[in-house]
Amino acid sequence: MSAQHVLRIEELRAGVDSREILRGINLEVRSGEVHAIMGPNGSGKSTLSHVLMGKPGYHVSGGSVSLDSADLLSLPSWKRAHEGLFLVSQYPIEVPGVSLDEALRAAFETNGRSAQGLHDEILSEASRVKFPLSLLGRSLNVDFSGGEKKRNEMIQLAVLKPKFAILDEIDSGLDIDALRDVSRRVEQATNEDGLGVLAITHYSRLLKELRPDRVHVLVKGEIVASGGPELAQQLEKTGYAEYGGEDEVGSGVAVSGIFGL
Repeated sequence: MSAQHVLRIEELRAGVDSREILRGINLEVRSGEVHAIMGPNGSGKSTLSHVLMGKPGYHVSGGSVSLDSADLLSLPSWKRAHEGLFLVSQYPIEVPGVSLDEALRAAFETNGRSAQGLHDEILSEASRVKFPLSLLGRSLNVDFSGGEKKRNEMIQLAVLKPKFAILDEIDSGLDIDALRDVSRRVEQATNEDGLGVLAITHYSRLLKELRPDRVHVLVKGEIVASGGPELAQQLEKTGYAEYGGEDEVGSGVAVSGIFGL
């Protein structure tokens, strides 16, 4: 049984320059749990992922974020990763001249982990998410399609085995097959490795395979509602208007038909 870990966000307030975007976020995610953050455009979803991972340009004006006993807000991004936080970004970066094998080997060495058997594990995970083996020797994400980039991220996630993963709109730009492969691999990691997940999404279609334990509605920087998977079903029908956000029925939430696919 995997060790139990807790990612705790308390009264988090943050923004850019003088503009406050997050206005008192409270969340607690435990090992093996999937929490979905849903909300309209401009609600602060991506800001939350950036602040949690320590992206430059954002300021924190209040609150705390901890992973077990570690105060994440006091740490640079690489140390947050070392503590077990992993970000799957909406637009994975390209790293010319560095292959996936080389990047993961460097990550293992930095953390003092043995890289013995790493290549075989990469091959296994690539097959598992249907990532073309011919791309493994190429520069990381360079000239990859959207689906290839997200599958590549899943290989990294599976091999590195972080405690918690932040998925920042990973469904963006994916076709149905790629979305299914990516979300299923994350779901498997929650069961096999005890991965805790904070899935930030604009649409509900991601949640067909990656079934959430809790769904939270983020509007104008505040969590205005929380519930079980049925809340995502409700949003699919009604949109965000009743929570004070943009009414998006017909433009993503309802049309995706995720629970009826």
